[in-house]
Parts: sequence; C-alpha cells; structure tokens
Amino acid sequence: MLVERMRPFTSTIFTEISRLAARTGAINLGQGFPDTDGPASLLAGAAANITEHGLNQYPPGPGVPALREAVAAHQRRFYGLDVDPDDVLVTTGATEAIAATLLGLCGPGDEVIAFEPNYDSYAATVALSGATLRPVPLRAPGFDVDDDELAAAFSERTRVVLVNTPHNPTGAVFSRDRLIRIGELARAHDAVIVTDEVYEHMTFDDARHVPMATLPGLADRTLTISSAGKTFSVTGWKVGWVHGPPELVGAARAVKQFLTFHGGAPLQPAVAEALALGDDFYAGITADLTRKRDLLSAGLRAAGFDVLTPRGTYFVVADPRPLGHDDGVELAWKLPELCGVAAVPVSVFCASEAGVAATRPLVRFAFCKRDEVLVEAAERLAALRP
Repeated sequence: MLVERMRPFTSTIFTEISRLAARTGAINLGQGFPDTDGPASLLAGAAANITEHGLNQYPPGPGVPALREAVAAHQRRFYGLDVDPDDVLVTTGATEAIAATLLGLCGPGDEVIAFEPNYDSYAATVALSGATLRPVPLRAPGFDVDDDELAAAFSERTRVVLVNTPHNPTGAVFSRDRLIRIGELARAHDAVIVTDEVYEHMTFDDARHVPMATLPGLADRTLTISSAGKTFSVTGWKVGWVHGPPELVGAARAVKQFLTFHGGAPLQPAVAEALALGDDFYAGITADLTRKRDLLSAGLRAAGFDVLTPRGTYFVVADPRPLGHDDGVELAWKLPELCGVAAVPVSVFCASEAGVAATRPLVRFAFCKRDEVLVEAAERLAALRP
C-alpha cells in the first residue's frame, strides 16, 4: 500500500490530459513539449555518438566532462558566472536535479518555500523528503509576490527557498529587485536557495532572466538548475544539471547516485556542443516563441478568453470567465469534446486551499507548437464563443 505522504501524487495532470487528448483527437496544448525537433547538429551528434563512437555504456557519475565544462562556459558567456566544472553535476533532467537537491538537503522538521502555483514535482519531492512545503502565492494578473506574505513564510525552520524563474505555469519573470528581496530573507534565515531556470532562454519583450547566483552575496548559498530539454526542444532526452558551492552540490550528488546513477551517455556530449551554438540560435528562440505566443494569445482573445500575457516560458494562462466558465478543472476536462483542444487547469499546480481558490478559473495553454497547429487550435477555440 502506498505510503500516506505520497497518496496525493498517484498521477499527474499532464498524464491525464495527454491521455484525454489522444483519445479524443484533440490538439494537445496541455503538456509542454514542442512538436518539432531541436537543432540538426545536436541530433546528428547524438546519433553519431550511438552508431559511430560507441558511447552506449555508463557515463561518469558526475556527468561527462565535456558537458560539465560546457555548462560552466555557458554560465560565463551569458551571465558572467565563474563556475568550476568540478562543481557541476549532470542529472537525468532538471526534475531529478530538484529531487536530488531537496532529498539531500531537507528532512522532517524542515520547511521549503515555493512560489504558488508551481511545477507539480515540487510538492511531491518535498513530501518524499519529509519536509513541509510553505507556499507563497503569486497573484494574477501580474503574478507578483506580496512582500508581507513572502516575509511571513520564512521561519527558523526554513531550509530551502525554491525559485522558478521564468515561471511555470504563469509565465512570470521575477524582477531583479524581487530576487534581491528573496535573497535578503534567505540570508537572514540561513536558507539555501535552489533555482529552477529551465526556461532561462525564453523571455519576451523587456523581460530579462537574472540568475540568483549572480546577485551580491548569494552565490555561496545558491544551487542553480537547468536543462537541455526546453532550450533545444529535446524534452525526452532528460539531460539536466545543477551547479553551486561544492558542499551543496555534494549533497545533491550523494542522493543522485542512488536515484539513476547516470544515463544519457550519447546525449551528454551532443548537448555540450549545442550549448556553444551561436548567438543567432539563442536569439531565434526568443523571436520564434514571441511570434507563437502572440499567435495563440490572439486566438484565445478572439475566442473570448481574457489572456494573461506571459513574459517568459512557452505557456500562456487564460481566464475563461468571460465565456461563462469559472472552474478551470471542469473546463479542462470538457475542452477536448467542446472544441478539440486540450489545456491544463492552473489550480492543480497549487498545494494550498488558498492557492487553489485563487487560480480556480484559470487554464494554461502551451504555445511551443508549429504555427499551423496554433492556427488550427485558435480556429477550434473560436467554437467556444457564444
């Protein structure tokens, strides 16, 4: 029988909605995966590593040296961070990096602060560790944080502050001032900062991604997590990494070796090469996703939704109340039959009753799809308008 602390996590909304989309033939804008492949050079490199170079056995536990060096070079190139490759741990996706980190740092009696709504693995991993999740609400429409609520979440039991920016599911990008304030509180309570930065290259308009490790006085208490999946459109490869101070990375490494030991031997060197792609590639991510964001957002508005324009990620949150729907969960289950499009409700990303209530009407759509798919989705969504 499943242990009590994991009973709320027997399935995920992504599994359920994707299954529903497949059964009904709906366009799946619920789960966040692209419908195009990543850079040709990346794919060719991985294929050659399998068929020509024989990289098919266990890689080194901490990760292939070339990838650890490439991560360090990437951090220096984009953020001016001086990262020692020895302080980079390669993981089976960012999800494992988060799990290994929290399991290595937290236990019963500890508290983990996370901003709500949040990616669903956060609450599950905190439960696995035996710690307690302390959610801080992000309030629509801007999904910012109230400073009093933020400060009240900290206590002498605070062990970790988990920060996700650019933020899934809301598309918010935390400002430098907001991150500085989070850092001040973390220092005051001697808490470790763990950052989930997998959407780091997906910011729009005037938004800029600021890694917390770049802020004054925070590098020595910050573990930075990212991955190849979102940046290079290879979400199924599950190649991620975490870097930070040796003693904190060591805690994650101690747990990680007993989760998967390691995998992705032919994929890691290919990702290492891709991280060094030119500025045109990274600029292209922004340009392409900005166009797709605007395309789907226009379709949602035309269908009658209020759209909460994202400043990052590849998700857009929409409010269907103008269409007469005030329950996002109910609407998400009906959408495939109503119009042939699948989305996920935002309230499932909340652990607290207050968070569920605040986000109850909202639904999230992914726009990391081909333009023609987004156009077709917009045409189908128009059927919802009375």
